[in-house]
Order: sequence, then structure tokens, then C-alpha cells
Amino acid sequence: MTRAAGLPPLARQCLAEAVGTFALVFAGTGAIVVNASTGGAISHAGVAMVFGLVVMAMIYALGAVSGAHLNPAVTLAFFAAGRLGGRMVVPYVAAQLAGAVLASAAVLLILGRAGNLGATLPAGSAGQSLCLEVLLTAGLMFVILQVSTGPKEIGLMAGIAIGGTVALEAMFAGPISGASMNPARSIAPALVGGDLRALWVYVVGPVAGALLAVPVWRVLRSPGPGSGVEV
Repeated sequence: MTRAAGLPPLARQCLAEAVGTFALVFAGTGAIVVNASTGGAISHAGVAMVFGLVVMAMIYALGAVSGAHLNPAVTLAFFAAGRLGGRMVVPYVAAQLAGAVLASAAVLLILGRAGNLGATLPAGSAGQSLCLEVLLTAGLMFVILQVSTGPKEIGLMAGIAIGGTVALEAMFAGPISGASMNPARSIAPALVGGDLRALWVYVVGPVAGALLAVPVWRVLRSPGPGSGVEV
């Protein structure tokens, strides 16, 4: 493959993570803002579908470049599973956070502050949302590990399976916890909007859930290609 603009491989991968996470946060939280500012024109189900569809699109667009993690918890879990080299973790997470923050700034500039910029906040107790985020992210990460190749979310059905899981979980759990499953997706609107209430839930929960999926995947996986580390 020809190098884009002469970028070295890691820089190209990090750029892909930043672009993909920007798209995820801009479309997903943008849908929440539009829904709030138009009196529910998109609906909760519509917002859930937007998150699922943008994840699916970015996997197909960027999966072969960076793996389309778009999520620090996913990157950490791939590392814990032995499928991602340690030198790639910090650059990937930094790129994801940068893309997410830029997306929230763009949402604020273009669409306004309605709906708390799409920030995730518990509808009930923080403990309830923490438990949901752990379980939701564990389920999502298990699907990702099962359908991905090495550290990359690629393949004919990967985008559909992962995007569908995101939409499904956002559909039923969104009204309670926000169904973040992604620290970057929650950190960005919280920082840009200046509302850090319960942000720890959406950092601890997704990271713990993603890591929880790894031993379950190890027990249930079938031996085969695509399990090697990328360094």
C-alpha cells in the first residue's frame, strides 16, 4: 500500500484513529444535540442507530489502516489480549482523545450546547450506571475480539457485528447510563462542555468491562489465524 502523504506507518494509524473517533463523536453526540434542540426529531432509537452506523462505517473505512478501535478501552483490551504491541497503546489513545475533543468542539461550534453536548450522565445512581457500563463494554469487546483479525476490526461481517452491537446496547441502556462504552466518547463532551459530573463512571466502567472480556474470550476462542501480536 502506498503511504499516504509520506507518513510513517504509526503516524498513519494514529491519524486514522483520530479521524475515526472524530467521526464517531461528531455524528453520535451531534445526533443527541440535534434531537434535544428539535424536540426529539431523531428519537432515542435514532440516536442509537447513528452510533451503530457511524461505528460500522468507520470500521469499513479505516479498519485495514489502524484497526478502527476508536476507543481507548478497546485499545487497552487488545493489548491485554496480546494482540496489540505496547508501543502503540499510548499513541492510539492520545489520537482517539484528540479526535474526540475536536469533534465535541465542532459540535459546540456548529450545533450548540443543547443536550449537554451529548455528555453521558447517569439517570439513576452512579453505581447503577457503572455496572451497566462494565457489562455493556464487556459484551461489545467480546464481539470485537471474536470478529476481528489480530488487533484490527476488519472482515466482511466485522463492521455489521460491531456496529450492530453498539446500536443494540445503546438502544436499551442509553436511557439509564448513556451507553458510552467508550472513555473518549464521554471525556470529550465533558471537557468541552465543562460538566465533569460522574465522568469517572465512563472511564472506569468501559475500561474494566473491556478488560473483563479478555479472559472470557481466551476461554471461548477457537484456535486459528489472526491471534498474533502486532508490534
